[in-house]
Amino acid sequence: MSSTVLYSPDDVRAAGSSVLLIDVRDPKDFAAGHIPGAVNMPDIFTYLAETTQDGLHKLQQTFAPLFADYGLDGARTAIVYEDALHTRYGASCRGYWILRYLGYPKVGILDGGLSAWRGEGGTLTTDATTTTRTGFPLRPDASLMATQAEVRAALGSSTIKLLDNRDRVEWLAESSSPYGIDFAPRKGRIPGAVWIEWYDFMKVTDNHAAFRTPDEIRALAATRNLYPDDDIIIYCFKGARAANTYVALASAGFSRLRIYMGSWNEWSRNPALPIEGGLPKAAAPYNGA
Repeated sequence: MSSTVLYSPDDVRAAGSSVLLIDVRDPKDFAAGHIPGAVNMPDIFTYLAETTQDGLHKLQQTFAPLFADYGLDGARTAIVYEDALHTRYGASCRGYWILRYLGYPKVGILDGGLSAWRGEGGTLTTDATTTTRTGFPLRPDASLMATQAEVRAALGSSTIKLLDNRDRVEWLAESSSPYGIDFAPRKGRIPGAVWIEWYDFMKVTDNHAAFRTPDEIRALAATRNLYPDDDIIIYCFKGARAANTYVALASAGFSRLRIYMGSWNEWSRNPALPIEGGLPKAAAPYNGA
């Protein structure tokens, strides 16, 4: 597994044809201009996962053929990008995490996304990229995934910690999702989860987002009693913001991280699962330097 996660625009240019760029934006945005050689895969952002046995099988059988269509055979490095790291709710990190979960050995994220690419003089094109279908090396890594059953079993656990990183209005049970107040059938949060809003792991300057330093990330996590050796399950609405936080925490040395990919979209649709509502003991946003 490649140890590099964030690739700069210069890294991408230097890698040449050994890299396949995956653009997770809407098709219309991709068609209007994308990085030369990139392919478009909006499914990375839009797909709603279920974490039952059938749901995980469907996830694997949905994405493995799509990546095979684009020629990912294990030799090329897949680098995922969006407009910027704080846009599209962390979709580039979701693409990175999905590829890792599927077992792909070489995968990264364009650090800063298109914002950084343009800022460093990178050009865009409207030309289509030709790819050759290949065999995708599907080897799912269950250690990265938390299922609904595992999250339910972790409720009240003294050894497993739940981290909710949704937007404040979702944590406060004022909205069910980023897509509308009542998009999901219930509002609230998973009982016992602590909250850090996903934006707080980044600094944003002139629409350019970058992850905070490892020291800053560890300090922020410690305010919620989260430490690098902890067994942590992260959730949001569908696993995109959770993936953004996964990358941030991993960069700061957190090594026992899982994403509940079904997240609130799945949890809220099962009336047998408990939720919390009302005003929680919500911590203030991070005010570090």
